[in-house]
Amino acid sequence: MAKQELKYEDAVHQLETIVEKLEDNELGIDELSTELKKAQQLIKLCKDKLTKTDVEIKKILDNE
Repeated sequence: MAKQELKYEDAVHQLETIVEKLEDNELGIDELSTELKKAQQLIKLCKDKLTKTDVEIKKILDNE
């Protein structure tokens, strides 16, 4: 996965696509490892974005 800035919504969509492929048994054994690593990176990215947004929201609310 490129180090470009990926939107949260795009990351979630990619995760949903990976899950669909897993559920439909569309991934071969060679693809499985690659897709799971990609999913792991996407989950971390989403978690980091949610955490950052939570901190920003709390700062905004504290300044009121």
